[in-house]
Amino acid sequence: MKFQNTVAVLATAGLAAAHGHGHAHAHKRATETETVSVPGPVVYDFVVMDPSKADGPQAITIEEACEGLASHQLEWLDAAVAAACPSSSSSSSSTTTVKPTSSSTTTSVPTSTATVAPAILQETSAIIIPASSTSTVVPSSSTTTTAAAPTKTASSSSSGSGATGLTADFPDGEIDCGDFPSQYGALPLDYLGLGGYSGIQYVTIFDDLVSDIVTAVTGDECHHGAMCSYACPPGYQKSQWPTTQGATGQSVGGLQCKLDNKLYLTNKNYKQLCIPGVGGVHVKNQMSHDVAVCRTDYPGTESETVPLAATPGAIHDLTCPDGDNYFFWEGKVTSAQYYVNPKGVSTEKGCQWGDGSEPIGNWAPINLGVGYTKSGKFLSIFPNTPTTNELLDFNVKLEGDNLSDECRYENGKFYDSKGPISGNSGCTVGVTSGKAYYVFYD
Repeated sequence: MKFQNTVAVLATAGLAAAHGHGHAHAHKRATETETVSVPGPVVYDFVVMDPSKADGPQAITIEEACEGLASHQLEWLDAAVAAACPSSSSSSSSTTTVKPTSSSTTTSVPTSTATVAPAILQETSAIIIPASSTSTVVPSSSTTTTAAAPTKTASSSSSGSGATGLTADFPDGEIDCGDFPSQYGALPLDYLGLGGYSGIQYVTIFDDLVSDIVTAVTGDECHHGAMCSYACPPGYQKSQWPTTQGATGQSVGGLQCKLDNKLYLTNKNYKQLCIPGVGGVHVKNQMSHDVAVCRTDYPGTESETVPLAATPGAIHDLTCPDGDNYFFWEGKVTSAQYYVNPKGVSTEKGCQWGDGSEPIGNWAPINLGVGYTKSGKFLSIFPNTPTTNELLDFNVKLEGDNLSDECRYENGKFYDSKGPISGNSGCTVGVTSGKAYYVFYD
């Protein structure tokens, strides 16, 4: 199977592309499911979804969808799917059959076909342009989302070596894409409904660039044509991403599922799936409640799906990437970003895309920035604006052996050694040596 024509960026129930502070709010959209078989026609189903409501998707006809496009009441959120409505975009030579849909759920297809996750149409009257070009608006979970089967894990016998765990070399091209590689250190996230993966991107590569990225819907699978990302335990991070990245700045990460339905390394510099950060950065929870701290899956879907459960009275490693030797975005050093949820929120609830009804997930009140270069570590605490102005229900401060300044968030205000910070925009400190702690306290 090959992806035919141009496929628009897709949304997921519970997942989203969100890196940095460019988060857009969800509004009513129309979604379109493309079932591609080779040979054969392309069949399109259209539904309208309003993620702010709980009544689920509503079916619309091809005529209604294409009329909305023609009148500019609807438009493609990303690249147009030309074959769906030839009059709404450039012409297409493919043969297209369109039918109305009775459900937004992906249907089973024969082995000769593959289902691509739904693309987004958006009402032009409801458009909010993200502040970041790498952010994507995604609808929240709907009642028609199908639950994924329990995660299938790869057996250590797949490689014949019997070696497993964080230090085990990954057996390139031997493990089925549907078998999550937890035996090689990856952390399964069953609550996302993606077979354990932290995110799945169906990609189209053109002229050594990823021209189209389709983000999987909850219940979708890692199959051929997909980049399948994964989480690692605290203190570690994924090692796999391809040199080929998005044509317009989107990031792509994870293992590649090829035509033989086997998983392949995308970064041959590492044979292990999980690599340690530089160390020396920790979370210390001095409260009596758990706190969900969620890292963005970057490079990849850029959703805040990589979990750390900060338990009461405990100290946990917080992964700090080595910027000089980790993922570079358009030649620039990158860091890690974490979302801090209110106390008592579980990682299963807090470490996924939210709908704005609660200050959790991408709507969590506070972000942490963690980075390292040869000059040392740089740690920050800052508000999750403009997404939300909600206040966190506890305090956060930085402590350590050699901090360049004070930095704390207390009762909704940010402070450094000189007092309250102008604009309440957050604070950053340098760490030249020793350990540093993000301390959570009442």
